[in-house]
Amino acid sequence: MSAVLAAFLDDYSVALRRHVAAPGQAGLTEGYDLGRRALIEGISLLDLTENHFHAVAEYAGAPADPRSAEVALEFLLQTMAALDIATRGYLDGTRRYEQQRSRAEDLEGRDAFRTALVESLQDGFFVADDHGTIVEVNSAFGVLTGYGASEVPFRLPHPWALSDRDGYPQIGTEASRFVMPVRHRDGRERWLAVSASSLVIQENDERIFVGTVRDVTAEHDAQARDQAASRLATAVGAATSMVEVLAVGLDELRRTMGAETALVAVWPSRTGRPDVYSCGAPPSPPADSTPELATTATHFTAAPMQQSGPHGDGPVVLDDDIANLLDRSRRQSARGLSAITGDEGGVDAVVAPLGETGDAALWVRFGAPRAVSAADWALYSLLVGHLSVALQRARNFDQARATSLTLQRAMLGPIELPPRFSVHYEPALPPLEIGGDWYDVVPLRDGTIGVVVGDCVGRGLSAAVVMGQLRTAARALLLRGAGPAQLLAELDAVASRIPGAMCTTVCAAVLDPERGMVRYSNAGHMPPVLAPPGGPGRILEGGRAVPLATFDTPRRPEATTALPPGATLVLFTDGLVEQRGYDIAEGFVKIADVLSETGEALPRDVADAVLSRLCPPAGYDDDVAMVVYRQPPEPLHLDIPAAATELAGLRRSLYRWFAAAAVPHDVAADLVAAANEACSNSVEHAYRDREPGRVTLTARCDGDRVVLDIADHGRWIPTPTDPGYRGRGVEMMRALTEDLAFDHDDTGTRVRMWVTLPSITFPTPNPLRTVSRPPAVSSRQNSF
Repeated sequence: MSAVLAAFLDDYSVALRRHVAAPGQAGLTEGYDLGRRALIEGISLLDLTENHFHAVAEYAGAPADPRSAEVALEFLLQTMAALDIATRGYLDGTRRYEQQRSRAEDLEGRDAFRTALVESLQDGFFVADDHGTIVEVNSAFGVLTGYGASEVPFRLPHPWALSDRDGYPQIGTEASRFVMPVRHRDGRERWLAVSASSLVIQENDERIFVGTVRDVTAEHDAQARDQAASRLATAVGAATSMVEVLAVGLDELRRTMGAETALVAVWPSRTGRPDVYSCGAPPSPPADSTPELATTATHFTAAPMQQSGPHGDGPVVLDDDIANLLDRSRRQSARGLSAITGDEGGVDAVVAPLGETGDAALWVRFGAPRAVSAADWALYSLLVGHLSVALQRARNFDQARATSLTLQRAMLGPIELPPRFSVHYEPALPPLEIGGDWYDVVPLRDGTIGVVVGDCVGRGLSAAVVMGQLRTAARALLLRGAGPAQLLAELDAVASRIPGAMCTTVCAAVLDPERGMVRYSNAGHMPPVLAPPGGPGRILEGGRAVPLATFDTPRRPEATTALPPGATLVLFTDGLVEQRGYDIAEGFVKIADVLSETGEALPRDVADAVLSRLCPPAGYDDDVAMVVYRQPPEPLHLDIPAAATELAGLRRSLYRWFAAAAVPHDVAADLVAAANEACSNSVEHAYRDREPGRVTLTARCDGDRVVLDIADHGRWIPTPTDPGYRGRGVEMMRALTEDLAFDHDDTGTRVRMWVTLPSITFPTPNPLRTVSRPPAVSSRQNSF
């Protein structure tokens, strides 16, 4: 027995005897303290119980007194109370430990299951804190972005984010569904669909984002291809010519492909250099690059060239090597794109044939070599295919339209007009060039001019068919010598046999420029308007009767009126003055006002002024045909001092008279220069060594000729054999006029010069180079 145990047992026996001898609370407290001592000193319960038994027996000396035994037992229990509390606490701790151990083992199993579940997902999985830092990802996330679980955390800005793509939320910053572009670690651009939710951790009230990402690059590329193709198809859908298709199509193609330059070369003939249309920066690759055609082994060196095309100012001059590359491409039998790659890899440009005739090729150059994926090639092929179809359609349309223009203008009116005329036609249904309205100007054998303006019922091609037959019949009747009334009377019989010709309105007139007279007859048509120079216009109301093929008329009336010198006569159809919400009388007043204001303007300028003044805001809603005629003005007589200071005023007066006489600007400029030279000679030479005299100038219209007479009272010095740097005025006057004659006598020098006014020729459309239509007012202006 150890000394500690022996000392404890002795102390216990002594304390027990005292308590049995004098039971009380102090003894029980001493027993409780002994129990705590037993816990501290590690006294066994067995030793304590055995010692208690012997102490009680030894104290009593006889069989135990029931009362003493009860007191002794109470002391023992009080001693063992501390031991009992300690034992139960130990058991409770053991039980709690087992529970905690079981819970930890369960959580460990759950974490393993969660990890396995997350790793089994085909979509990328992520967990982000409230600051957008990615703290957990699965292996699929690493495959999609190139950044795996071993590299977490990923703080903002994330390494896969595109700095040039503003407006897209970042992964782990929003609880929503969205699609965003990312840059994979290998440099490829991908599109990810993100689905994220926001959670709050109960232990610390921290918010986190949990979500998944899915690769939707294929879906996005397919949608982008459809949208790009739709944009290109929409852009070129309204184009009706090759130039319009290339103007909008090349620009849309370049922007969609992200290219720097796009050009198309078109060979008008099978040989020779092509016409080039380009947009973007000039196609000048670096001089040290040596690109190669991926489908062949041919190399070429690209050199700078002049930029032009739909957006340029002149023709593009292609480098020979680029031209050869395009020439080979357009001859390829297999239709498709070819890549032009550099020595360092990457695609520098693409080239492709266009159309089905083997005479056009496309070249698109990128700003820097790039990697082109299969999706990119699909997009490029789709865009080039749309452009090729649109180009071929436009070229077919151009050719068909050129043919249609020739036929329609042949139906509409003469290819050449006499001088001093201007005509205009505006159909109500573009792109048709004709409708139910028509005009015709026919020079006749006796020097008179027949003019017919008519309007068939209806619009479009059906009305044009009727119009063509009536116009042909009217022209034949004029050439046979029929007057205005007889022409309309015989047209009645013609119109009655043409389906759809009933109620056609016609105004026929025969002009006599020499006598200054006009005979006219009106079959229910808009009356002509006549305006003297500087005076108010008036309506020619005479000769009116019913439209064609309506009633049997015994005879058609005819009226005659004078054409004052310099007067302007306008014949037109009702589309010019009939507008919804306006009185026709207002239109006539406007026409008369314009004519009174434009007495010294060219007929074509008069037509433009009338159309501009009467054009409604939404444009004309009916066909408009108009003929403007200018009667030759009174001769111009100028008598000026033979001084150089007077020549400027003489030139201004000549210009005004030439405009009033409907002399084209280029012819007027030549005549003014020739007259100025003749007058300058009179000023400088006619009065040498004499008092300055006077110079007279007379300008007159002699039929289609313009004649100028310049006279003075002096004598010019003869032209030397070698005039040197001066003295070439006579040669200049001969070059600027049709004929030149001099008359010298004792009374002075007279110079006569003249030109014949040219006929007015319609422009001929080019089927391959048709450009966009100009504004409606001048789109059909056929005059000079």
